[in-house]
Amino acid sequence: MYSTKKNVLQTVALLKAHGIDHIVISPGSRNAPLAQTFSQDPFFRCFSIVDERSAGFFAIGLINKLQRPVAICCTSGTALLNYGPAVAEAFYQELPLVVVSADRSPAWIGQMDGQTLPQPGVFGSMVRKSVQLPEIQSDEDLWHCNRLINECLIECTDRGAGPVHINIPISEPLFDFSEEALPQVRRIQSVSGNRLSDLSDFSSRWDASEKRIILLGQMPRNEALTEQLDILAGRLDCVVLCEHLSNAVSPRFIGNFDSLTEVFSETEAKELAPDLLITLGGHVVSKKIKNFFRNHPPVNHWHLSTSGNCVDPFQCLTDLIETDPTYFFSEMKTTDEKGKRFVHNWMKAASSIHAPDQNFPFSDISVVGAFLQMLPEKSSLFVGNSSSVRNIQLYPMPADTEVFCNRGTNGIEGSISTAGGYAAIHKGLTFLLVGDLSFFYDLNGLLNKYISGNLRILLINNGGGGIFNLLPGLDKSEALESFIAARHHTSAEGWVKAGGFKYLKAKNRTDLVNALAEFTAPDSAHAMVLEVFTDAETNKAAFTSYYHQLKKQ
Repeated sequence: MYSTKKNVLQTVALLKAHGIDHIVISPGSRNAPLAQTFSQDPFFRCFSIVDERSAGFFAIGLINKLQRPVAICCTSGTALLNYGPAVAEAFYQELPLVVVSADRSPAWIGQMDGQTLPQPGVFGSMVRKSVQLPEIQSDEDLWHCNRLINECLIECTDRGAGPVHINIPISEPLFDFSEEALPQVRRIQSVSGNRLSDLSDFSSRWDASEKRIILLGQMPRNEALTEQLDILAGRLDCVVLCEHLSNAVSPRFIGNFDSLTEVFSETEAKELAPDLLITLGGHVVSKKIKNFFRNHPPVNHWHLSTSGNCVDPFQCLTDLIETDPTYFFSEMKTTDEKGKRFVHNWMKAASSIHAPDQNFPFSDISVVGAFLQMLPEKSSLFVGNSSSVRNIQLYPMPADTEVFCNRGTNGIEGSISTAGGYAAIHKGLTFLLVGDLSFFYDLNGLLNKYISGNLRILLINNGGGGIFNLLPGLDKSEALESFIAARHHTSAEGWVKAGGFKYLKAKNRTDLVNALAEFTAPDSAHAMVLEVFTDAETNKAAFTSYYHQLKKQ
C-alpha cells in the first residue's frame, strides 16, 4: 500500500516512468510517505543509509557503476544540508544525482517548528535544477506538479548530466498508506543530440496520426521553414496554424483561428481537435486556441525547440524535441490518406470567417483594418500588447511585412523604445501600432537622440485600457474606470511635438483616410505620430457585434 499524498505519488510514479530504480533512503518521519511508497513497489531497489552525508556518496558510487541516475531521499531540516558535499561532487563530476527531500508546509518555515528551514534552492548553483512541488488540491496543481518533476528529471541527464533537487512539502497527517496503486502519469520525453540522427520513430508516429496540427508561435522570418511547412500543407498532410507574429506566410496556412475557435460547436470542436499537435516558436497570443487544446488535448503533443527548454502551455506535452524544425519536418512522411479530410474541414471552416468589412463602425478594430490595408511594401511592423496585437489578427497581413512584438512577458512597457531601436538601424519604414496606456508609459522613447525619420507611430487613443472593457465580469467592478482601465482624457499632441515628431490626428473615418495617406507615404523624411481617437463604448459594442455575427453564420 502507498501513501495517499498526491505529490508523493507523482514523484514516485515519475521516477519509475523515467527508469530511475535505485533509491537511497535515510530515515525520518516527514519522508515516511516517500519511504513507504518507494519500498512497496517491486520496481525499486531501496537502500537504507542513516547518515545523509554517507548516503549521498553511497549514491555516487551506485551512479559510477550503473552510469544512470540514482535518487537519494531524506526527511526535512538539516538532513538535507548534509547532502551538500555529495551534491557538489556530483555537480563537478557531472553525475545524475536526484535529491528528493521531504519538507514541512511552507506556512511553518521560520515559526519555531521542529526540523524546519528554507529548503527550496538550498544548493544554489550546485544543482542543474531545483523545484518546489505544490501540495496538490486541484487539477492545475496536479499538472504543475507533474510538469515540475518531469522538468527536473529531464534536466538531470539532458545535454550532459548533473544533480537536481525535488523538494516536497508534506502536511500532516503523514501516515495514511491506503492508496492501492501508483497513478498513471504523463512522462515528458526529451530527445536531443545524437538521438535525433534517426527520426524514423517520429515519422512512424506522424504517419499513424490521422489528425495533425502544427502551431507556430512568435518567431523571426524563416523562409526555409515556411517553404517546408507549405509543402506539408500543400499535400494536405497537416493543418498549419500561425499568427502574424510567426512571420510565416502562405495561403495554405490558417491565421484566423482565434475567431474560428470562438464559434466552434462542441461537435465541431471534437471533430477538429488533433490527435497530434506539434508546436514551435515562442508565445501564442490567442487565449482561445490555448483553451481549445487544453479542453480537447491531443494524444501526442511534440514541442520542437533548439534550446531544449520545457514549456507546456497546453498541459498535454508528451515529447520535447531539440532539433532544427526545417530538417525535422522534411523527414515526416505520410502514406495514409485519411488525414486529408481533417485538413479539408479546417480549411472550409477557416474560409467561412471573414474580416470586418468597410461598414464596420469606426472603432479600434476598423482603424487597424484601414491601417493594414495601406501598409507600404516591405514594411516592418511593431505592435503593442493587449488590444493591438489581438486586433491585427482579424485582418490579413501583407505578405512581405515582418511583424514584431514584446511578447516575451506581454508587458505594456518599452514599445516606443523597441521600435525606435529597430528603426535607428533599419533602412526601410518602421511602423508601431500601439494603444494609449502603452504609449504614455514609454514616453521617454520619444526623446532619445537616435529617432529616425523612418519611424511612424499609430497611436489608438481610446481613453484608457480598452481591453479591460471586454473582459467578462470586470464591468461589475466599481474600480474599473479609475484603477483598472485608468480612464483619462489625455492627448499625446504636446509630447509628440516636443519630441520633434510630426503630429497627425483623426477622430472619424474621413480624418483617418486622409491622415493615413500621409502617414504611410514612403517618401516622407519625418518621423510621425498619428493619434486616432476612438470611443470606449463604441469599441465594446463593435467587438461584441462582430463575434455575435460570426456565431450566427
